Amino acid sequence: MNAAGLRRDARLERLKLFGLSSPALLLVLVILVIPVGWLFYVSFIGANGQFSLENYERMITRKSYARIFVTTFQVSLLTTGLCILIGYPLAYFLSQLPSRLASLCLITVLLPFWTSLLVRTYAWLVLLQKRGLVNDWGISLGLWEEPIKMVHNMTGTLIGMVHIMLPFLILPLYSTMKSINRDYMNAAANLGASPRRAFWNVFFPLSTPGLFAGSLMVFILCLGFFVTPAVLGGGRVIMVSMQIVSNIELFVNWGAASALGVVLLVLTMAILWIASRFLRLDQIAGGGH
Repeated sequence: MNAAGLRRDARLERLKLFGLSSPALLLVLVILVIPVGWLFYVSFIGANGQFSLENYERMITRKSYARIFVTTFQVSLLTTGLCILIGYPLAYFLSQLPSRLASLCLITVLLPFWTSLLVRTYAWLVLLQKRGLVNDWGISLGLWEEPIKMVHNMTGTLIGMVHIMLPFLILPLYSTMKSINRDYMNAAANLGASPRRAFWNVFFPLSTPGLFAGSLMVFILCLGFFVTPAVLGGGRVIMVSMQIVSNIELFVNWGAASALGVVLLVLTMAILWIASRFLRLDQIAGGGH
């Protein structure tokens, strides 16, 4: 076959591949590209209906917007940190169990997904309020004398968000830990390393891809969270998503809401780009492998 025939066959193959992938490309165009493009367009429309930068200027000139972004990143970072402190030991414990027992224990990690997010959030509201079960048990056990305010503040928001986000850290971390060959730990012990030193010098570095992937997933999800901070924060913990809803429902200002969404999207993409310098993004869904 001559070169012209090979080029013709290559073109036909590319056309066939394009035809097979066109439904998926059309779906991405309809549900992703067009809505995001519309979001960018509306963000540059001012109150007079003309092209304007006033929506972005408002975010720069008003300090309230800076506080909202600081609160959003603060809640996201604290939630991620608490999830690491709780989730890493739990994932390590699960990874050391026999496979059948570990699978049964993982059901308890997945169990919250079987309940609505709104139901779980209001359940925490009932548990943490001043006359809730947590305060009643704390007073009856003598841990404190007066009811502690644990809702409509940062404390309640973090408790609820950690509970919801914890599985997103444990699952990829457990997947990475489970794939670590135990012979590495045995080799370290044979070379004279103590269990603690073998863990920190061998096991922990091998588990960092899963830890990084899970932490990044939790942090990104927290940036756009709405229900839990809105309910447990009680209007005192205002995140970007809550301000977007306020701009639409209270002020009917789609331009300001779209500008906030664009800024949050750009910041998220920037974080993902920085993260891609250390870990391929396709490894995030795969638990860091």
